[in-house]
Amino acid sequence: MAKKSILVVDDEPSIVELLSFNLKKEGYEVQKAFDAEEALKAANETDIGMFIVDIMLPGMDGFEMVRNIRSMEKHRQTPVIFLSAKSEEFDKVLGLELGADDYITKPFSVREVLARIRAVFRRIQQTTYTKEERPKKIIARDLEIDTEKYEVRVKNKMVALTPLEFELLRFLAENEGKVFSRDVLLDKLWGYDYYGDTRTVDVHIRRLRTKIEEDPSSPKFIMTVRGKGYKFKDPGKEE
Repeated sequence: MAKKSILVVDDEPSIVELLSFNLKKEGYEVQKAFDAEEALKAANETDIGMFIVDIMLPGMDGFEMVRNIRSMEKHRQTPVIFLSAKSEEFDKVLGLELGADDYITKPFSVREVLARIRAVFRRIQQTTYTKEERPKKIIARDLEIDTEKYEVRVKNKMVALTPLEFELLRFLAENEGKVFSRDVLLDKLWGYDYYGDTRTVDVHIRRLRTKIEEDPSSPKFIMTVRGKGYKFKDPGKEE
């Protein structure tokens, strides 16, 4: 299968050229943009399989750019990796809440970036390959997960989830009752060692709860098992 096109968006030409050169060596097609406006034009007009986006862009920043990308029908599921010289917790959490698949802090090694790109594409590919093996729908009381259409409904109302939020919910629901540690969830869903950053899992769990739970502070579906991790529970089985 031919490798996908990657759009690299950064206002530092040296970063863009470094990534472009190494991505092309790996067989990827590469497009370049040096600000958000240029990137959004490319997103509208060309076929892009992944966005690598610097947060501190001139004018419209990377966060706002990704908000715009996610509003495009064809890019609601397109993977995004953020680049930034920042390392504050707030930036990482916000990036993940916008639906980013990964977050890499500058300075970075090219080898690390390539490994993370491969991991994201591998996760997506594995999702496609195992689709036929999954139940088409998972229903837990008033929660319905359609694994073919990638849709989630609560009380028959559609809930918008990012790709990783959906995969996390689907994985837990397909393994109802089993407890998974944060490290195991990182390995299963991100597909590589996320450098011990288990906060990533907590962010996604919190976001999922705000979207599917009637009271996120007292969840009925995604349960915390103290000292162990998380599990999915069907409250309808208790009724």
